[in-house]
Amino acid sequence: MDFSKIIVLIPTLNEAKNLSILIPELFRRLPGISVLIVDDRSTDGTAPLLAELQRTFPRLSYIIRQGEKGYGRACLEGFRRSQARPFEAIVTMDADFSHDFNAIPGLAAHLPEYDVVIGSRYIPGGAIANWHRHRRLLSRFANWYVGFILQIPTRDVTTGFNAYAASALRTIDLNGIAADGYAFLVELKYRLWQKRCRFVEHPITFSERREGQSKMSSRVIWESIWLPWRLRLY
Repeated sequence: MDFSKIIVLIPTLNEAKNLSILIPELFRRLPGISVLIVDDRSTDGTAPLLAELQRTFPRLSYIIRQGEKGYGRACLEGFRRSQARPFEAIVTMDADFSHDFNAIPGLAAHLPEYDVVIGSRYIPGGAIANWHRHRRLLSRFANWYVGFILQIPTRDVTTGFNAYAASALRTIDLNGIAADGYAFLVELKYRLWQKRCRFVEHPITFSERREGQSKMSSRVIWESIWLPWRLRLY
């Protein structure tokens, strides 16, 4: 796929150190691509950094959110902004280098044959670096738990490194997605699966985060536990 038809959506919270490295690298490695940063009012100087970077990289845009903070809310706002522009695909990833942007061409290569391309840690060729054994077990159990309840035919439902056809996202009511945090990733995929979107997994290597503030919290964890039952039952 032509990179000029792709926008990379990156939700952020206090990721200025990472963005100062990531954004120039994205534009250097993937010429023609567009990048949208959706920031939850970071306190580490993210906003002035983005304004400075935008002067060098005109295909960079950003939103400093004023509403309720949260990973899912940020993604939804980014989807809405992206859908108002003539992009054919939206790639979601984190800013902390846990997602390797060099995998973006591999993800995009599956479009338009598929509607949802999942950057998967749990298919042959996928891997996780720098995680302790208990975190690996917890992640695998979470994916089994969600898959068992919702019957989504993928091994990595909770990954945040994904490519979506813009046409597929238009088939669902984004305003109807209630989950926030990383449970948002599960609900979004489930809604797309209900619309009979075509799914495929592409192997990625997930690496432990570098700088920045984790968006994980006890509220996010509990939401992830009860969400699959709410989706299945209601």
